[in-house]
Amino acid sequence: MTGRISKFNVVSLVFGFAFLYLPILTLVVYSFNASKLVTVWAGFSTVWYRELWHNRGLMEAAWVTLRVGLLSASVATLLGTMAAIALSRYRRFFGRTLMTGMVYAPLVMPEVITGLSLLLFFVAIDMDRGFWTVTLAHISFTMCFVTVVVQSRLLTFDRSLEDAAMDLGATPTVTLFQVTLPLIWPAVAAGWMLAFTLSLDDLVIASFTTGPGATTLPMKIYSQVRLGVTPEINAVCTILIAIVATGVVVTTLLNKRRLVRQARDERLAAGA
Repeated sequence: MTGRISKFNVVSLVFGFAFLYLPILTLVVYSFNASKLVTVWAGFSTVWYRELWHNRGLMEAAWVTLRVGLLSASVATLLGTMAAIALSRYRRFFGRTLMTGMVYAPLVMPEVITGLSLLLFFVAIDMDRGFWTVTLAHISFTMCFVTVVVQSRLLTFDRSLEDAAMDLGATPTVTLFQVTLPLIWPAVAAGWMLAFTLSLDDLVIASFTTGPGATTLPMKIYSQVRLGVTPEINAVCTILIAIVATGVVVTTLLNKRRLVRQARDERLAAGA
């Protein structure tokens, strides 16, 4: 019968979710382990979260990662939105094919190639590697993702709303800021979150473009994991999971509230 859930589908779903989330759950549980041995449970404790606060190396790496992520995501969102508007609004202009290829190339290019090419570029222009080289590398890497997300929203955008605004006397700039951007804002926000997450998670590109005093958190964790997993690493990973989960939940609730408000306004408009 159509619509019935078979036992095979249930078992596949359970094993799939277990494969994805059981390791994460194990990491979170063992972050509250009182023992220094991550594989031996010795009771519930939050001591490693207190120790993490006093771990200067991890805290400095986390601060560098946060600054790089916020700055690169913001700039990448601005540039990516501008590129998406240009590609969706102007169908024919000189260099469009080249620009489209440059936007989509980082999506399929291995990160090793991207990191190596950026390293050679910074060496060629004699730029000291550090915080700003990592930030510029993340901007160039994440901007294409923002462009794709915003462009997909603009392709389904109702252009008649912009035409109506300009017929009523609004300039193109006013139309952009008061009509277009408010309507595509969810896509812009999603692009920013994606860019921030990619920057937060990046290890390969940052490893090529980093320098003294610009060690990111993924690089710090990787260097310590090579010598053995410590409970402090479990604690910092749990905090990152909590931050990401909170962001996803808050974004989902805000989007749901926006959809409910939009549906209510449409019903009121139809009743009037």
